[in-house]
Amino acid sequence: MSEALDAPGSEDGPGTAGARPYDALLLLSFGGPEGPDDVVPFLENVTRGRGIPRERLAEVGEHYFLFGGVSPINAQCRRLLDALRKDFAEAGVGLPVYWGNRNWTPYLTDTLREITLDGRRRVLTLATSAYASYSGCRQYRENLAESLEALRAEGLEPPRVDKLRHFFNDPGFVEPMVDGVLTSLASLPAAVRDGAHLAFTTHSIPTAAAELSGPPQEHGPHGGAYVREHLEVARLVAEAVQERTGVEREWQLVYQSRSGPPQVPWLEPDICDHLETLSSAGAPAAVMVPIGFVSDHMEVLYDLDTEATAKAEALGLPVARSATVGADPRFTAAIRRLVLERASAERGEQPERCALGTLGPSHDVCPVGCCPARTPKPAAAGADSPYA
Repeated sequence: MSEALDAPGSEDGPGTAGARPYDALLLLSFGGPEGPDDVVPFLENVTRGRGIPRERLAEVGEHYFLFGGVSPINAQCRRLLDALRKDFAEAGVGLPVYWGNRNWTPYLTDTLREITLDGRRRVLTLATSAYASYSGCRQYRENLAESLEALRAEGLEPPRVDKLRHFFNDPGFVEPMVDGVLTSLASLPAAVRDGAHLAFTTHSIPTAAAELSGPPQEHGPHGGAYVREHLEVARLVAEAVQERTGVEREWQLVYQSRSGPPQVPWLEPDICDHLETLSSAGAPAAVMVPIGFVSDHMEVLYDLDTEATAKAEALGLPVARSATVGADPRFTAAIRRLVLERASAERGEQPERCALGTLGPSHDVCPVGCCPARTPKPAAAGADSPYA
C-alpha cells in the first residue's frame, strides 16, 4: 500500500539526496481485525502453530467483539501513514511510504511484493514498537525474513531491508506523552490532582524474554533492555511533569495484557493489582500512562479504558488515562529525522543522534544475540541477517 510523494526533492532534489541510499520507507505494524468476521481468522494468524482451537480463539476474541470486532490499530496506522507522508512532503523528503502488517491486511508479503515490483532496492523499516524485545523487534525481523523468502520463491529479487533504531528516548516520542499526562492531571478533581500517582504501563512479557531483551551485554535478571528502557522513559516523563507542575509525584512502572499460561512467570505487577495497592495505601488518584504503546490499540482500549478503569471505579479511586503518541506531529518529525540520520550513516557520514536521558541512542543494526528466541529463525535487518 503506497503513494508516491509529489514533493520538492522527490526526483533528484535535496530531499531525495538526504534519504539516499534508501528509496522507500516501510511502516510495519501488528495488524488487527476490521469487523466481526475478521476476529477469529486474525487470531489464527497471531497464534499460528500453537494448536489453539477455534472455540478458544472465539473466547479470546470477546475483547474485540465488545468494540464491534474492530481493532483501532489499522485506523491508527492509516493516520500515521498520512501524517508521515504529509511531514515528508512538507520537509522535501521525496521518499515513498508503504504500509504492511504482520497479521492482517495489508499483509507484509503483499506490501514487499509491491515494493519490489515498484523497483525499490533499499528499504528502511519503521516498526510500531519503540523498545527492545523479542516480540517488539526480533519477531518483526523474522517476519521480514519470511516475506523475503516467500518473494524469492516466487522468482522475485526483493530489496535489501534495514530497520530504524528504537525510538523510545527520542524527544518526539517522549514529549507528546508529557503533554498527555498534563492533560490527564488537569481532568482530575483539583482536590486530588497534586497527589495523583503516575502508573506507567506497558505490555507484560515473560520474565525470561525480558531478561534476554536487547544486545547480549544488556541481558540480565532485572529485565534486560526491555525494563531498563521503559524505566528510563517513565523517569523522563515523570521529571518533565514535575518540572512543568512544580509537584513531585510518586510513580511506578507496571504491566498489562498478560496472555501466557499461569505457570510461566511474566513481568509484574499488573495494572489492576497496582490500582488495588494504591487504593489500600490511600493514594488520592492515579493517571495511567501507556508508555509501551505507540497508539490506542486494543490493549489500551480494553485493558486500560475498560478493565482497569472499572477496577478503579469499584475501588473508588479517581483515575485518568493519558493519551498515546499516535500521529503527533512531533513524532512524525522524529521519524523523518531518524530516517535521514540512518541514511547519513549508511553514506559513511557522522550524523547527530538525538536521544534524551542517560541510555543514549539505540544501535542501528541489531547485533548477534539481540533479543533471541527460544527457537531461532532467520531474521532480516540485523548483523546475523542472511539478506545483507
